[in-house]
Amino acid sequence: MKTWWGGVWACVLLLSAGSTWAKCLAVPTLPVAFGTLNSTQVRTVSQTASTTNAGLQCNGTVLSVLSSGDSFKLTVAPTTGGLVGPTGDVIPYTLYADATTNFPITRGVAFEFGRTGILDLLGLLNGTPKAVPLYMRTQIGSNVAAGVYSETLTMSWAWNYCEGIAIGGLCIGRDNSSGSQPLTVSLTVTNDCQITTPNISFGSAPVVAGFATVNQSLSVSCTKGSNYTVGLDDGQNVSAGRRRMKSAASNYLAYDIFKSAGTVRWGASGAARRASTDADVNPGLGTGTGSQVFNYNAKVYTDQATPPAASYTDSVILDVQF
Repeated sequence: MKTWWGGVWACVLLLSAGSTWAKCLAVPTLPVAFGTLNSTQVRTVSQTASTTNAGLQCNGTVLSVLSSGDSFKLTVAPTTGGLVGPTGDVIPYTLYADATTNFPITRGVAFEFGRTGILDLLGLLNGTPKAVPLYMRTQIGSNVAAGVYSETLTMSWAWNYCEGIAIGGLCIGRDNSSGSQPLTVSLTVTNDCQITTPNISFGSAPVVAGFATVNQSLSVSCTKGSNYTVGLDDGQNVSAGRRRMKSAASNYLAYDIFKSAGTVRWGASGAARRASTDADVNPGLGTGTGSQVFNYNAKVYTDQATPPAASYTDSVILDVQF
């Protein structure tokens, strides 16, 4: 009897020494960066980002030994929050366990990775050390100022699974532990503007004095809190400080564009530009969603000789500077 028990005990020792041990650890995370996006993109399109390491790394055993009793849980803190910018604006976002939206993670609530099949797809416990990734999507509708937005999350992991299997499928040891790591999330918002500019049409006239003044406006919607200026360049055919339209036969018709209803030329540099505070409608800083309107009038100079009959055109570029 003593010899028989000794043989069985020796066999069990051999199986334990030869089994593969899967150790999990809470390891430093890799930060999540949404990158640099303009304010319109942030407000209108859900942006995605991810990290290849959300703080849990494991290696060792085979996936087939995972049972319904094995657990890999993640709890994310704080329970509320989002990416916070320099003026206090917040960009909310949602966390996901995979690249789809099938497995959203609620802050403050333990998410069970062991029941999703995600670990199986990752091959997390199969031989080489592998980390658990995490995915994020911003929520549409954030009207925010430009700047760097960030948040630091606490990733609290808890795991309990069989780390050693003997012949017959018996569990000969469990890895039951936990650990926490910080995870930084960031997004940089840049200024942006949406511009609406109608064409200027003087119509037709037999002489330069017959062209009527055109009174119109253009609208600009720029990033919340932005202080900007709007300039108009000299067009393609400027001469002696006057804009000119050109015909196919290279004849010219001089004209200009003036601020509001006045006679001050609207130009591209210095005081010739128009500030957001000089808007005729909604003057001040950019609002992100509402438009600021700039009135102007365009006139054909009447102190020039009437050029040959033809169609005359020019192209003027509007630019916004922050």
